Amino acid sequence: MKELSRVVSSIPPSETLAVSDRAKALKAAGQDVVALAGGDPDFDTPDYITAAAFQAIENGATHYPAPMKGITPLLEAIAEKMATDNGITVKPGSDIVVTPGGKWALFLALSAILNPGDEVLYLEPVWVSYPPMIALVGGTPVAVTLPGEDNFRITADRLRAKVTPRTKALMVNSPNNPTGRVITKEEIDAIVEVALENDLYVISDEIYETVIFDGRKHLSPGAQPGMAERTITINGLSKSHAMTGWRLGWLAAPTPIAKLATQMNSQTVSSAANFTMHAAVAALKGPKDTTRAMRDEYQRRRDFMVPALNAIDGVECANIEGAFYLFPRFPNSRRTSAELAEALIDKAGIASVPGGAFGRSGEGHVRFTIATAMRDLEKAVEKLAKAARDL
Repeated sequence: MKELSRVVSSIPPSETLAVSDRAKALKAAGQDVVALAGGDPDFDTPDYITAAAFQAIENGATHYPAPMKGITPLLEAIAEKMATDNGITVKPGSDIVVTPGGKWALFLALSAILNPGDEVLYLEPVWVSYPPMIALVGGTPVAVTLPGEDNFRITADRLRAKVTPRTKALMVNSPNNPTGRVITKEEIDAIVEVALENDLYVISDEIYETVIFDGRKHLSPGAQPGMAERTITINGLSKSHAMTGWRLGWLAAPTPIAKLATQMNSQTVSSAANFTMHAAVAALKGPKDTTRAMRDEYQRRRDFMVPALNAIDGVECANIEGAFYLFPRFPNSRRTSAELAEALIDKAGIASVPGGAFGRSGEGHVRFTIATAMRDLEKAVEKLAKAARDL
């Protein structure tokens, strides 16, 4: 048989999905496992959104949408949301592509701007899918390692140190998966400074923007002076409205980039589901109380988990500012993060994601989700307290 794809063969499977699948299999086999590996909110999609989807299906929204890149009411709702919430002005008809999930929007963004060999900077610790996506479209992923001892802070000098003549873009994620950091104004200024002086595109992944704690404000790179023509903003409804299974995201970009993303979309997935787009209109136009309630509950869980973990000998956990992940470290352990995650399942019955999956600066850490019920978090703390000395 002829050789299969070298490019795809070189891409590792998603470690977050793999750990989640293993945890589900162990639970199905009767083992007492607390699943803290995934990123799926434990809330139900709000009723008014599901009702809009059922109504759309009854009204015949089971065929191809028109336009394929997004029905007009949804494109207009996204543009209105971005103007109101993010301070970014986009034209509904030409600057937005609706996608089956934010992950595909990221892939479209990279596909639209990269040529073979172009370098893309990403901030590490990094969500596991960024480097493989860059490689899949022919780019070269370049890590900007952010040290944990400085709270994974972004500085202009750290960015500049990795810029070369081949650098094309910078990927930013705030609130951050896996660290829970929220970018400050000082960090935004550093990103803008380096992007402008090196003529870089910025891909801003803002999927967790509604999950921000303690009254902090979300800052969008695309709203900063000089950034509108070079920023691609990625967002969706998976985290904000507990709609992971609906697969609905979007890309908003300068018209030339959005045009290429539309072409790529049309030749690959065609479109997101029609009735899902109608549900998305309801989500964006509807009340915000359920989104705020989810955020408040995540904050309540954070306020329980962080001190509870720090009270366990051999565990250190920084307070998080947003998203729904904790990134504790085990300073007394000699295990790698992969070995730690394995030991947590075997000795404590806790499924986590090894920090090394998020890059070199994630070593020594594991990622826990708090997108699960408080009773499971309490159980996880009890299990970890008993097993920590064996890690």
